[in-house]
Amino acid sequence: MFPALGEKVYGKPLVYLDNAATTQRPLSVVEKWRRMALERNANIHRAVHFLSSEATAEYEAARDAVRDFIGAADRSEIVFTSGATASINLVAFSFGERFVGEGDEIIVTEAEHHSNIVPWQMLCERKKAHLRVARVSDDGHLDLDQLSSLLSPKTRIVAVAHVSNVLGIVNPVKEIVALCHSRSVPVLVDGAQGIVHCKVDVQDIDCDFYAFSGHKIYAATGTGVLYAKRKWLDEMPPYMGGGEMIETVNFSGTTYARPPHKFEAGTQNISAVPTFIPALETARLMGEDSAVGKYILDALTSDSRITLYGVPRGTTDKVPVFSFSVKGVHHEDLALILDKMGIAVRSGQMCAEPLMDRFGVTGMLRASFAPYNTLEEAKYFIESLNRAIEMLL
Repeated sequence: MFPALGEKVYGKPLVYLDNAATTQRPLSVVEKWRRMALERNANIHRAVHFLSSEATAEYEAARDAVRDFIGAADRSEIVFTSGATASINLVAFSFGERFVGEGDEIIVTEAEHHSNIVPWQMLCERKKAHLRVARVSDDGHLDLDQLSSLLSPKTRIVAVAHVSNVLGIVNPVKEIVALCHSRSVPVLVDGAQGIVHCKVDVQDIDCDFYAFSGHKIYAATGTGVLYAKRKWLDEMPPYMGGGEMIETVNFSGTTYARPPHKFEAGTQNISAVPTFIPALETARLMGEDSAVGKYILDALTSDSRITLYGVPRGTTDKVPVFSFSVKGVHHEDLALILDKMGIAVRSGQMCAEPLMDRFGVTGMLRASFAPYNTLEEAKYFIESLNRAIEMLL
């Protein structure tokens, strides 16, 4: 079903544990991608010929598939982008242009990916606004009391990850949204990790924006989604100008198309977006194996040589994303040795440098599991990790 998972690395079966960076793709996604590129290659929405009509139908069917998967109220609330980064940048620019001014405040957390920090910094620089940072505890959980204390009449938006790509901790986003809405503050949720491991219902969460990438959930690269409540899409100015996003164009002035097309300027990723259809169907069929996560958590926390960052307080507040360090061992050395054993993991800062500073490290080793990873692979990883540590100590 997942061709890449059958590969061998240095003569050993591949154990792919870098899923938080990108997941492998099922054959159904590859076949959809190939068919769209080779048999339905035409620009969408703009022509009446057969290929264009077919390509348009597939592209818009993907919008319906996403709407159903995340429980959006209307298909017009689904904007396609090139990924979660582009989705967050869209909001930071368009929301910022309309609603943020000098002296206003934006709140992020110190556990955010760079993609949910830098766009807000750029907005603050552009508008002379201020960035406020909500802290996380030593075990990696967001301090909701401190977040509440940061909210003020100057707060214009709060941006928070559904799940930290480093800590694997599931933030209580529904509670966060309720808290912020009680102060009339909208919330953007970075769902790059949450979309894979959590049941996402944007109406239940009640978030104003939810962003995620296709390649994290089995779809093609270069695809992403911005969910936004229609009221915001109506009020926000476009992020980019060009074809498709217009209603009328005159030198005396231009009017814009209605959402979502208002935010989809130019030729879209017409071959890749339809892969959301088989990708999300795959996600529905694959259930998380809780035994894998429990086994890894128990193994890492019982080893005195290992410091795990992001420790759950219950049974449902951590996904199988494990970042850790080993006393006296460099994370990259471990990653290189594990690679020779056929195990793909991530080492470094994981695009979360402020979080590395928070925990006083230059980097970590991360093993991130997907629903297709098996308990046998988890056991092999722990055995191999122990061998690698013993080689380096």
